[in-house]
Amino acid sequence: MGELLHNTAALDAAYHMAIYARKPVMFVRGDGVRLYDDDGREYLDFVSGIGAVNLGHAHPAVAAAIAEQSAKLVHVSNLFHVEHRAHLAEVVATLAGGGRKVFFANSGTESVEGAIKLARRWGKLGKGEDCYRIVTAQRSFHGRTLGALSATAQPSKQEAFVPLLPGFLHVPLNDLSALEAIVDDTVCAVMLEVVQGEGGVHPCTPGYLTAVRRLCDERGVLLVLDEIQTGFFRTGPAFAHQSFGIEADIMTLAKSMANGLPIGAVVATDEVAAAFKPGDHGSTFGGGPVVCAAALATIHALGEERLGDRAIVVGAYLKQRLVELAEKTGEITDVRGLGLMVAVQLTRPVATLVAERALGAGIVLNNIGDSVIRFLPPLVCKEAEIDTLLGTLEAVFGEV
Repeated sequence: MGELLHNTAALDAAYHMAIYARKPVMFVRGDGVRLYDDDGREYLDFVSGIGAVNLGHAHPAVAAAIAEQSAKLVHVSNLFHVEHRAHLAEVVATLAGGGRKVFFANSGTESVEGAIKLARRWGKLGKGEDCYRIVTAQRSFHGRTLGALSATAQPSKQEAFVPLLPGFLHVPLNDLSALEAIVDDTVCAVMLEVVQGEGGVHPCTPGYLTAVRRLCDERGVLLVLDEIQTGFFRTGPAFAHQSFGIEADIMTLAKSMANGLPIGAVVATDEVAAAFKPGDHGSTFGGGPVVCAAALATIHALGEERLGDRAIVVGAYLKQRLVELAEKTGEITDVRGLGLMVAVQLTRPVATLVAERALGAGIVLNNIGDSVIRFLPPLVCKEAEIDTLLGTLEAVFGEV
């Protein structure tokens, strides 16, 4: 353990709330897919800040945008027009298909909170005071504030904080019959992740998403799509649902929008967005000039470097190599995901140990529970780096 890490860990233990189970590593520099710790050791990053650094670490265009704007003005609040914010809203709304309005927040959780408020406001204005319930999928993850946690259908994350916000219903993912049975006049929205991320990387099937869109239209219910982890080209298109030929009434975004800086967004059709009036919602820091400048640079670079196309190609290669590893080792029962959002289901409850051993070998991985490993590399990841990952995984499987 280096001196910097040792001193930081001691201060952390003394002064920071014990909320995170931190790994014994301190990264101080990044470059593309690579991270470097305080001892100068190199790692390949297959987590990218939990899917937040799609462009790779220390991208020069984003760094330049941050430096230029921060030297001019950092914050003035939303009581005034803010440089870059309107342009960013135009870019995001256009990527989403046009005919939409955008609200900027600071995180994915805040985006979900905004979407919940907007859906409830829309439901009550259009259908009456009893139309406020929202249906989400079992295993879903939408955030950790009380509203977003109420939407999150994972009892293990909710139990310590009950009673939660009422009005949320939960059904199995990809089970249309269960959804049909529960959507009534009290339901204002169905909220789904196109690919459940923290829940284990479980995609919606194309037929299910199409049917859910049709059901929402038939029953006059909003479709809210949580694209916080799948957004900005991680699965190929700008937003994952666009692969399935459907549109969202409300979409939540965050994670990679500014390549690691804190920003989130609620994107809604013009008609739905009109339910919000001045004073209904707000944010002190949301859509500040620095994060908006970073987001514009990020989105421009993602498109210019055609990283959505790379996500499809390299993601397919990653899945292929993982299937080969499964056949060779017998340690994997399932390989699933879209683009560069992939997970493996292990035959044994050793995911934590696998991630620890891989970190020791210079590969940064994310285990979900004790039997799932999630792969979320920057979209600049290349096939050669996938090969290094697979070689390390095979060796680690042999060890454990």
